[in-house]
Amino acid sequence: MMSTVSRIGCILLATLLTGQLSIAQEETPEGEQVSPLVDAGLTIVEAQSLDDLLRLMREKRLIENKEHQEREDAFERNRDNQANLLQEAEDEFERQQQRSRQLDAEQAENETEIANQQTIYDERLGSLRELFGVLQQVAGDARGVFNGSIVSAELPDRHIFLNELAAKMGTASQLATVDEMEHLVFLLTQHLRETGRISRFSGTVQSAEGKQIVQDILRIGAFNVVTKDGYVDYDVATGNMIELPRQPSAEFTNTARGSFRGKSGDMVGFAVDPTRGALLSLETQRATFGEMVGSPLAPFQGTGCWLPFCNGQGGMVGSVIILVGIVGVLLAIERLIMLTLISQKVSAQRKAPGDPKDDNPLGRVIGIYHANREVDNETLQLKMGEAVLRETPALTRNIAIVQVISVVAPLMGLLGTVIGMIQTFQAITLFGTGDPKIMASGISTALMTTVLGLCVAIPTVLLHALVSQYSRSVLHVLDEQSEGIIAQHAERAGTPIVEDKSE
Repeated sequence: MMSTVSRIGCILLATLLTGQLSIAQEETPEGEQVSPLVDAGLTIVEAQSLDDLLRLMREKRLIENKEHQEREDAFERNRDNQANLLQEAEDEFERQQQRSRQLDAEQAENETEIANQQTIYDERLGSLRELFGVLQQVAGDARGVFNGSIVSAELPDRHIFLNELAAKMGTASQLATVDEMEHLVFLLTQHLRETGRISRFSGTVQSAEGKQIVQDILRIGAFNVVTKDGYVDYDVATGNMIELPRQPSAEFTNTARGSFRGKSGDMVGFAVDPTRGALLSLETQRATFGEMVGSPLAPFQGTGCWLPFCNGQGGMVGSVIILVGIVGVLLAIERLIMLTLISQKVSAQRKAPGDPKDDNPLGRVIGIYHANREVDNETLQLKMGEAVLRETPALTRNIAIVQVISVVAPLMGLLGTVIGMIQTFQAITLFGTGDPKIMASGISTALMTTVLGLCVAIPTVLLHALVSQYSRSVLHVLDEQSEGIIAQHAERAGTPIVEDKSE
């Protein structure tokens, strides 16, 4: 028992002094209980004797000494290697410092050379710097002029060169070449020449419906572009030619169409817009004659009024004036036609007094004489006077109405003027005088009704005078012939002519 206790005590002592002794690494058989002295899979071999313990400790020391020696050798080798690397790094650092000093010297030399070359460049450039500055400004101004000119409608790609030239000269390191300067002069000269020419070319015009139509175009200098249909607008932003949604008045549109139809060398009149489109745009906004007067189909166009022409600038008063004027003119024309036909028949009847006809007043008056040849002079005179009076209403019918219309029309125009001025003052009372467009409606009504009244009165006065003259001439023939017939009848009867005092 003492031997066993001594053996266990030696094992514990060895374990405490030297740690765990790893003799062999073996796999623990499955199902075998591991001793509590086994750590991390290492089997602790029990020493059978103190000699075995000493032997094991000696072997362990030898192994550890060998490992320590190997570690020391490896450390010394690494130390030597690190020293070599450090030396190489120090050598490389020295080389880089030398290269840095060389580069600094070269940079100083290059900066000196650059300064010298800049001085030489500035001396040689001299006054050319101002030239290139002016050239750059001219290129920029020309680009703006070209883009806003209708000459670009025929020559559309000129701005490309100017954009490239302006971008190039915008950098301080690049200058324009001689060829570029010559080309710029060429473009300026070409534009100057084209602004004074009338040129015909083929181009694309955008219609009011948005369709692109290729057709012949006539360019009048730098002012206007026209086609066979009239003026065309040039859109500066897009470079497209657009058909005007509404042409100006006929007096201008006719000149444009006449110029387009003209041949080379022909002298034709043309209305030029010196503002390059501004006046033309305003002209297209001017009210036409139809818009000022109104439409005869206004009641059927949803205008809210039941009279023709009431949608014009004259309003309801203007509509009444126009309708009254139409009635007066129609009545006057009807009287002119009828009196002309009657006058022709009366003239024919005067040439054949012995053959009276009932289709004319003179024939009917002569017929009364033939029917009353046997009566005395006084009775015949009364019957002839009655016959002339019977024919008078047919000859003077509606003439008085024409006269009344000629007198009333300017009065109605004056009424419209007063109404328009009342509307104007009402607008001023409500909105003030800051915006003239507010007062334009009332003033337009006032002036338009005055114009319509005069336009109706002047022709109706003339027509009334003409119709009255025709009527009086026919009545004069009737009176003359009736008096002549009475005189002849009195001579045949041998009795004196009794003058009618009733008139």
